[in-house]
Amino acid sequence: MSAAPQELDLVDYDEAVAQFDPVLGLEVHVELSTVTKMFSGAPTEFGAAPNTQVDPVSLGLPGALPVLNAKALESAVRIGLALNCRIADRCRFARKNYFYPDMPKNFQTSQYDEPIAFDGHLDVEVPASEDGTKPAFTYRVEIERAHMEEDTGKSLHVGGSTGRIHGAEYSLVDYNRAGIPLIEIVTKPLTGTGDRAPDVARAYVATLRDLLRALDVSDVKMEQGSLRCDVNLSLRPSPEAPLGTRSETKNVNSLRSVERAVRYEVRRHAALLRAGERVVQETRHWHEDTGLTTSGREKSDAEDYRYFPEPDLVPVEPDPAWVEQLRATLPEPPAQRRRRLQGEWGFSDAEMRDVGNAGAVDLVEATVAAGAPAAAARKWWTGELARRANADGTDLASLPVTPEQVAQLQSLVDAGTLTDRLAREALEGVLAGEGSPAEVVESRGLAVVSDESALVAAVDAAIAANPGVVEKIRGGKAQAAGALIGAVMKEMRGKADAARVRELVVERVGA
Repeated sequence: MSAAPQELDLVDYDEAVAQFDPVLGLEVHVELSTVTKMFSGAPTEFGAAPNTQVDPVSLGLPGALPVLNAKALESAVRIGLALNCRIADRCRFARKNYFYPDMPKNFQTSQYDEPIAFDGHLDVEVPASEDGTKPAFTYRVEIERAHMEEDTGKSLHVGGSTGRIHGAEYSLVDYNRAGIPLIEIVTKPLTGTGDRAPDVARAYVATLRDLLRALDVSDVKMEQGSLRCDVNLSLRPSPEAPLGTRSETKNVNSLRSVERAVRYEVRRHAALLRAGERVVQETRHWHEDTGLTTSGREKSDAEDYRYFPEPDLVPVEPDPAWVEQLRATLPEPPAQRRRRLQGEWGFSDAEMRDVGNAGAVDLVEATVAAGAPAAAARKWWTGELARRANADGTDLASLPVTPEQVAQLQSLVDAGTLTDRLAREALEGVLAGEGSPAEVVESRGLAVVSDESALVAAVDAAIAANPGVVEKIRGGKAQAAGALIGAVMKEMRGKADAARVRELVVERVGA
């Protein structure tokens, strides 16, 4: 076995890619958002009490027979089409045999030599480096296959400090996830990435996630395991040399971690090769806290799984006419859509990137459709609402406010009914469930004071109370008016138009 990561004198990343050519292979597992499991009617609700989302099929009980989920098949075909794959005229399931506590049947029903989709590609826009030294470019990821299978259960190792089986006092198994429909998307070797290998890997997973979200086949929540990436990596002396021995870092569940795992494995492989040691073909665990990978088990090859056709499931033969009907349902590709919307909204590249990074493209689009200016919609969703979502530990779409309500809030600002500060207070009321923006403004009494006589009275009171400030203004120090404006705004509890207050101050002081 290879030396433990802590014992290796890791090679600097730039030195590693200068000496070796990295080759990537990415396997992405996508949990489909179907109501029932891949081969049974058991429910798929996330977060349910352990072992409550099970039935005889997902528990592997004797005599229980599987039946393919039609919605899962439809999702698989749509994913294949969106990845520019060929859809099989005929495919079948196989049994992938291995013992693991999470597998109640001791085999996984998957697809082996006859996947539902194969020979595709996905064009990935890799952004420029943050320091601007490395330009943006487009990389075509060749897709080897996308096949249907079922997820495994989940083990919980209790005791110990790592959460893993080593050192645990005992283990528990939750079979709720066993049988959840999965699509595994496997790339062909990604070559020619050079020092941008981590960036290509991250951009690919991000692009794939956006595409799957647009297809509405999965919630693609990486933090919940709905989208997981296995990172295969090998190094070779030059692009002309044969592929090196690969490692497979399992179940990486964030874009940042995908990038970091590639970078770490490049450095680890390079350290082994420089030291004259061999790279072991193995699975490895990614540790988010330390940024390290550790050895899991030696990686099996296909023949070790003793694949054979699943006798309890008939072959699948998609009707070509049905496949073409599904092709017609494909959405606009996310990258193309973003470019179109950016042009319509007049956003800069940085502004559009902020919207995308916040996961707010759909929300901004809906807010604009509800009547808000694009710039204002972007400000709300990437500003105040993004801060609230971060504070609550949730995503933007889960906040209790709709794009229509955000547009209504902005219309009150545009009409002069609310200042920006009052609008934020009104938003708090909407998020608290107090009603629509107009209802919150009414119940909380937030509307800007439009009574001119009240404003004049407040300005006159501020002038009378601050003779020294008045003298400064009359002496040519116009900036001193800020003190009077602040006093008026305080008196009006922020419910005044600051621009109008300034006009009145200048007018009443006679400056």
